[in-house]
Amino acid sequence: MRIDPSTIDAQPDLVSSSAMLASGQRVYFRPLRADQAAALGAYFTGLSQATRWVYGPHPFDQETADGFCAALDSAHTLRMLAWVDEEGVERIVGYFVVELGVRDGDRRRYDALGLALHDETDCTLAPSVADAYQSQGLGSLMMQHLLGLLPRLGRQRMLLWGGVRVDNPRAVHFYTKFGFRRVGDFEAGGTNNYDMIADL
Repeated sequence: MRIDPSTIDAQPDLVSSSAMLASGQRVYFRPLRADQAAALGAYFTGLSQATRWVYGPHPFDQETADGFCAALDSAHTLRMLAWVDEEGVERIVGYFVVELGVRDGDRRRYDALGLALHDETDCTLAPSVADAYQSQGLGSLMMQHLLGLLPRLGRQRMLLWGGVRVDNPRAVHFYTKFGFRRVGDFEAGGTNNYDMIADL
């Protein structure tokens, strides 16, 4: 069933689900809510420097979390959370940003490769997982959720937000596993990166 992205903030259950980690712990997926600024800020500030080093769409601080929650617009930028219940408290353990469209910097690089991108049918991904939940299967479960959801939002392809660092082979392997293919190389901030895109 097709979902109109403009309905997500009013009807988040349309794009929500849950799954079981290999540990037996249930994890829930749903869009960010306006009342979750404190929880999102705790997630941001709790990430290690190593995790922040490979994830760079925006700052990791409470001010950024406050701004996102004050200006929710899931029809444009879908901020999907993975959360677990810890004694009645919701703890965010994963955060996947999906821009329903294409960012200018990414578009310029793809144009130079002769690959046309389209805001109406392409989307841009930036995923992150809390340090304690890395290598536990959470990223794969969240990616599976998105791969089932995004075509229902009218998306046909997904590219990586700012590419992926060449010196992060674990991430490159992860994306390849989910059908991403390497289409170009570029340097940014002294780091070599791959542009990767997947058909949905």
